[in-house]
Amino acid sequence: MTSRSLALGAALAALTFAPAAMAQSQPDGGAPIVVQAVVDRPALTLAAYGEVKVAPDMATINFGVVTEAPTAQEAMAQNAARMAEVTAALRRAGIEPRLVQTSGLNLSAQYDYVENNPPRLRGYQASNRVTVHVEDLARTGQVVDAVVAAGVNQIDGIGFGLKDPSAAENQARVLAVRALQEKAALYAQALGVPLGGIRNLTEGGGYTPRPPMPMYARAEMAADATSVAPGELTVRIDVTGVYDLAR
Repeated sequence: MTSRSLALGAALAALTFAPAAMAQSQPDGGAPIVVQAVVDRPALTLAAYGEVKVAPDMATINFGVVTEAPTAQEAMAQNAARMAEVTAALRRAGIEPRLVQTSGLNLSAQYDYVENNPPRLRGYQASNRVTVHVEDLARTGQVVDAVVAAGVNQIDGIGFGLKDPSAAENQARVLAVRALQEKAALYAQALGVPLGGIRNLTEGGGYTPRPPMPMYARAEMAADATSVAPGELTVRIDVTGVYDLAR
């Protein structure tokens, strides 16, 4: 076979396999000829996951104050006064200012619609929504009752989470890698080939706070605090690994 046909065959093989370069000396002492030797490296690509169940240690409450009045200025003033009472109630409940954040402020005109008549301005509606993080989970129900008593008339939802999810994530990582190793060993055994080292490892997933669930304010305060059931959270880590297989 000529050197030209050798080079052409090697170029075609490089489209599919990882080549390894090898130098050959010429008999007349000229420049060496580089020959591409085809190296077939079979690999195994697998995915696995690790999952940990953990109790939440914090809650997030989304609520708001909605007021209506004939004028925009009056609607905003009433809303501000009621929100001041809610803020004071949060302080009395032990919620630090850093845990309270305004999540929405809105003012809109309100109209009455009658068939065959133009819309009639009824007044204005002011809405102020707040997100509160409760780090003492046992006091979540008390905080809800406190803000409702202070003037909150809209609760959008409550969610539960973790202050620091790193420990649960690390535990899920260990479980994910163990599951991946076991799966790789099983496949190698079924194929009847020795399992080589891992070539690549990627991670996905992780801790995601539970979305807020709908919760409705009560019209009256009861003797006991509102009952809140935090349940448990699932922390999941997904991994994908590429293993070499010996031939």
